Amino acid sequence: MNVGIIGMGYVGLPLGVAFAEEGHEVVGLDTSVQRVEAINSGDSYVEDITSDRLKAVADKLRGTTRYADLAHADAVIIAVPTPLTRNREPDLGPLVGAGRSLSGVLQKGQLIVLESTTYPGTTRETLVPLLEESGLAAGTDFNVAFSPERVDPGRTDYQLRNTPKVVGGLTPECHRRAVELYSHVCDHIVEVSTPEVAELEKVLENVFRSVNIALVNELAIMCDRMGIDVWEVVEAAATKPYGFMRFDPGPGMGGHCLPVDPFYLAWRAREFDTQAEFIELAGEVNQGMPYFCVERIARGLNTHAKAVSGSRVVLFGVSYKAGVGDLRESPSLKIIRLLRDLGADVQFHDEHVGELPQFELESLSFDEALEDSDASVIITAHPGIDWQAVVDRSPLVIDFRGITRGIKADNLIRL
Repeated sequence: MNVGIIGMGYVGLPLGVAFAEEGHEVVGLDTSVQRVEAINSGDSYVEDITSDRLKAVADKLRGTTRYADLAHADAVIIAVPTPLTRNREPDLGPLVGAGRSLSGVLQKGQLIVLESTTYPGTTRETLVPLLEESGLAAGTDFNVAFSPERVDPGRTDYQLRNTPKVVGGLTPECHRRAVELYSHVCDHIVEVSTPEVAELEKVLENVFRSVNIALVNELAIMCDRMGIDVWEVVEAAATKPYGFMRFDPGPGMGGHCLPVDPFYLAWRAREFDTQAEFIELAGEVNQGMPYFCVERIARGLNTHAKAVSGSRVVLFGVSYKAGVGDLRESPSLKIIRLLRDLGADVQFHDEHVGELPQFELESLSFDEALEDSDASVIITAHPGIDWQAVVDRSPLVIDFRGITRGIKADNLIRL
């Protein structure tokens, strides 16, 4: 089978490698020439795929920037970003571009599957009309389905093979073909009746997390005012064997889904004269956490008779989650901007992120980060960091991840 994949990022590259490892011919398309060159030279840029693993399928997987190379594919999977605009509304630009370009090379009998997380109705109302600009009819001349990605970067226990795959086809034949496609790389297929069900269940997954994270973040702010250790509260509640699922507070949400999906669903709900107030509020609470963190840093410096302006503040970890270098929607980026606006000298240490060009910053070594700092702020709790040393060698440590639980020190402040 020949498989084409549009978008070779955290979703597309692992998909391409998985199909190639099963012996299928894979063409991975990306608008980034650098990514395409990396794929063809066997240099992985995604933590979940090693370069050795990519090199091992070099005879089956090749990168391209040309949509014409997808004309001979039996199936084409679209895994492009679906970000937000500045006004926190859906930005389907990458998807529209991919659909329109694909329509120019679309062939009879091809299966097109959208994996990009989006609001319910996108496949039927946006993607299908774009593809039908080819003159071919969806469900008759070619097949269409939606199967949401379920990728958690850096995770090793659940990956593509053993994570249940939800599939919803436009017609029964579309559905059958999509189920057959994913059965080559997924052990458990979850079949749903329509693309809309598949689209909405994916958004529900992430809205569920967003709402519960917002809840515990609000609790953290209350605990800060009350002088109660929020981590002790959460850990005690988590001992209940039923009726409670643990979520931890933090400096805000990052990644390609959680900060985005609540706004996608709320925007779609308004088109049906429905207000998703609860969902929107959760998104707003999580968006506001970096502001609280900066205010907490300022109060911490104040206890040491220092102003934010002129203080050297070093962030430990700037990626959105531990163990990966993904910066998408990372709260650290907003925290840096806010601290700089207040006049702070902001630096960072992150072994997974070499530089932040937008701030003209490069990652400091561990020792450089601790030298002459006024405050060390833990944003991302990467594994392998000697947190005891951070506490011992810093005049002030502010921990927004709870990684220093178990350490007692007068210079340590936790969320």
